[in-house]
Amino acid sequence: MSRLLLSTCLSVSLLIPAIAEAADRPKQLVIISFDGAHDNALWLKSREMAAKNGAHFTYFLSCTFLMNEAAKKAYQAPHQKRGKSNVGFAQSDDEIRERLGNIWHAHLEGHDISSHACGHFDGRLWSEVDWSAEYATFHATLENAWKSVGLQAPAGWQDLVDHGIKGFRAPYLSATAGADMIAAEKKAGFSYDASLVTKGPAMPVEEDGIIRFGLPLIPEGPSEKPIIGMDYNLFVRHSKGEEDTADSTEFEDRAYAAFNEAFDKQYAGARIPLQLGFHFVEMNGGAYWRALDRLVSDVCHRTDVACVSYSEAIPMIEARGKLERTSGL
Repeated sequence: MSRLLLSTCLSVSLLIPAIAEAADRPKQLVIISFDGAHDNALWLKSREMAAKNGAHFTYFLSCTFLMNEAAKKAYQAPHQKRGKSNVGFAQSDDEIRERLGNIWHAHLEGHDISSHACGHFDGRLWSEVDWSAEYATFHATLENAWKSVGLQAPAGWQDLVDHGIKGFRAPYLSATAGADMIAAEKKAGFSYDASLVTKGPAMPVEEDGIIRFGLPLIPEGPSEKPIIGMDYNLFVRHSKGEEDTADSTEFEDRAYAAFNEAFDKQYAGARIPLQLGFHFVEMNGGAYWRALDRLVSDVCHRTDVACVSYSEAIPMIEARGKLERTSGL
């Protein structure tokens, strides 16, 4: 055998295991979610970002943003005064009409429409009955949303309300300890919850029939101190929760570096899904939305990356045989 042929054979033999290993590796999942889902301009911006990058997002909707003045007066969250909401209500019927259009088109585009309850109250002491009451209000609000502003719901809306809203995230990531919230979620028809916080990117755990996801702590900043992978937490760290547009570019770069480092670690390693959370508020001059746009533009086009909703991620994780089942955390 000639020296050239021998060299070629050796090169190919060394390459085959690497190719096989790459083929056997699962796709790196990136799960982007938004809490509140109210500002119509940001609905459009996020949908355009997703379409440009082949991504699907999860929108955790607060239902008071579909309540007009009459519904506002009737709304009463558990242990709260009637007509109270920590995040406010819709300002006009026209605003609700536009928001309903965004919700419906996002659903048709393949995004997850999920629940963030209604008035954004801290439910860590709520009972199963309390959670069930808030979930029932969420369902009734969505069911009647189009009619309440003088419109006919599109065909398929009722099916979305009854069967298509599969996930929940607790306001403030403040889940009730024990089984009460999970029991209420099951009765409401949810299949997953995304209210946990984990020490780093982690596989979800199925607890009593509900698949539980957690936003991870990720290293950030010069000292790489861990922080929840969510824009609001970065906002508090970077500017103490006060708007600072002068340093917006610095905050964007820090956020992007943290997101990218967390992605690279999983992409090169165990390929645990990376979850990042955002709000429909452009804090610090839009720094964190720009960092998000940079991340999804960089990674979502890769053939071995899938930027997916929570509902899409679940069967992909189950196919890997990595879903742990437990009777309680």
